[in-house]
Amino acid sequence: MSLIGKNISFAAELLRQHQLVAIPTETVYGLAGNGLSEQAIVSIFEAKQRPFFDPLILHIKNIEAVETYAHWHDSRLKTLAERFWPGPLTVLLPRHKVVPDLVTAGSNLVALRVPNQALTLRLLKELEFPLAAPSANPFGYISPTSAIHVEKQLGNKLGYILNGGHCHLGLESTIVGVEAGEVCVYRLGGLTVADLEAVVGPVSIQLNQSDNPKTPGQLKSHYAPRKPIYLIEDAPNEVLAAANFGYLSFGEPHLTVLEKASAHYNLSPQGQLKEAATNLFNYLRLLDESHVKHIVTQFLPNEGLGLAINDRLKRAMAK
Repeated sequence: MSLIGKNISFAAELLRQHQLVAIPTETVYGLAGNGLSEQAIVSIFEAKQRPFFDPLILHIKNIEAVETYAHWHDSRLKTLAERFWPGPLTVLLPRHKVVPDLVTAGSNLVALRVPNQALTLRLLKELEFPLAAPSANPFGYISPTSAIHVEKQLGNKLGYILNGGHCHLGLESTIVGVEAGEVCVYRLGGLTVADLEAVVGPVSIQLNQSDNPKTPGQLKSHYAPRKPIYLIEDAPNEVLAAANFGYLSFGEPHLTVLEKASAHYNLSPQGQLKEAATNLFNYLRLLDESHVKHIVTQFLPNEGLGLAINDRLKRAMAK
């Protein structure tokens, strides 16, 4: 069992001792350690059972801190950071030697972000180093959006959980970089493609599903409940006939599916994508912890935050 509280000084002292602390962000809770300490970074990978080839994001206190760990090689990325930091944007930049290979999985690029969460920003400003902080859950499982989620999953593997309440966005950051002269989105997230294009013009989308990812969140199977999850149209007949499934819906539910489901959560009865993003991981977790044997769901409109939510659902369903 881990202590849960809001003691920033205590959290900072543990991190200086190379221990792990769960931190809240506006997106999801992170499993944080000293991002310059190989001891702490190895502990993150071990606690999550995360493969070392999957790179981490470094969380920094402000945009000025970028130049300590990387350099701006394209003015468009700096423009995006100036517009959206603190916030759910991660930028991929050429790293300086101070950043350990373990953080980047050997890549010469490092992912950096300034989170938009008051407690964590205060913590970062108190520290002399950045925080490596992937989501605070076992590798591949549903990302945590509350301190209780973290405690249930990793409570015996970290020193403290900094409690910032429920994450108000609930969907990981959007990761952007530059490739072949184009601004690229490598992971869809809390910032939409339209948000980015309003600032820097057209961007390309490269959502690799790979066993050798360039950035976090690109593995084919990820964000997944332990119970099998299917689209309604792909669910085996025996799953729907047995009526022992949970239904994750959006907007107006399919009535025939709703009548058979033994548990039901609606991401947003009014069809609001922002509300759906906030509820996605929490509702998946509730269904996974319930009595149901399977989960059925549907894709959301493939626009705005719906693109990111559908990406998470595809990865959750990947075998």
